[in-house]
Amino acid sequence: MSQASSGTLPIYEAFYAFQGEGSHIGRAAFFIRTIGCPVRCSWCDSPGTWHKDHQPESIQRLTVDELVGRVQESGAPLAVITGGEPTIYDLAPLTQALQQAGIRTHLETCGAFDIRGSFDWITVSPKWNLPPLRQNIQKAHEIKIVVDGPTAIEDWWEQIGSHCTTNDFRMGAPDIWLQPEANQVGTAIHDAITNAVKSYPTRYRAGVQLHKIYSCDALDPNSMPVVG
Repeated sequence: MSQASSGTLPIYEAFYAFQGEGSHIGRAAFFIRTIGCPVRCSWCDSPGTWHKDHQPESIQRLTVDELVGRVQESGAPLAVITGGEPTIYDLAPLTQALQQAGIRTHLETCGAFDIRGSFDWITVSPKWNLPPLRQNIQKAHEIKIVVDGPTAIEDWWEQIGSHCTTNDFRMGAPDIWLQPEANQVGTAIHDAITNAVKSYPTRYRAGVQLHKIYSCDALDPNSMPVVG
């Protein structure tokens, strides 16, 4: 597992926008996106974090103090640490510093690796290439399923349903968001999500990528182009 070296993290982008997905949709948030991802989904919308054809010519390495300073300068009430796959790094120094500065700290992860750090909110978006650890599903406040095929919802419930029980952070099971893969928008995938939410109203919620509709990331010059 990769480690941050010399007290820095390799950062693909760090920018201020709003959360476009999940339970905190529409909330102002500062995004810290790390470089590196062993999952490598074919439909990834941030391939610059791992794909040789999309990676930047040089990779910026930022210290914890630099990252916290950028969040504070933006005025954002919360920071979302995402990737790539951020949990390949030890995030404890960063999360500790953010929380000491009074900044709520959220994580977006595939859940396949040990989570090192303290988070106010954890989103697990499982991927078949590297399935999530049971303990990470149980820590999650929400789960985001990318629906990329007609059987994806049922397949993922069979994989993780037994893990969606009372977790370490709060009472009750995590919310499960069903989000259409970007290339599937406007297809039968929408019908599958709608039917699943209607059939299991206490289990599933229908999701969307609101930030792509608004193109809000692009308003910050420190953001990178979104693919898909």
